[in-house]
Amino acid sequence: MGQPVVHFEIIGKDAEKLRSYYADLFGWEFNSDNPMNYGIVQREENTNADGVGIGGGIGSGPEGYPGHVTFYIEVPDVEAALAKAESGGGSRVMGPEKVMDQVEIGLFNDPEGHLVGIVKTES
Repeated sequence: MGQPVVHFEIIGKDAEKLRSYYADLFGWEFNSDNPMNYGIVQREENTNADGVGIGGGIGSGPEGYPGHVTFYIEVPDVEAALAKAESGGGSRVMGPEKVMDQVEIGLFNDPEGHLVGIVKTES
């Protein structure tokens, strides 16, 4: 197995409405107590559960932004991963960028235009 998928993200026009929708649909609990008002869903830690999922978040995009759904792959070096994505035919969207104290992210479009996130978390 290569680099693991470690995070999902849903960005839309109305984060509160989306959080309510997904909370009702899947029973997710959100913590939005952060400077970005980003609703974080923690990864299920119960390894005896039927399924162990990844963590994620739901937030708002800028005015007029249609929104997106993406996933994040953990990498040891965000800049190197972005450069590799570009050399393989993808295009850099943003990053590397620090988004929280110990989190650095980048986004790229694959050769067909699908948005993919990469993340490095310092321990």
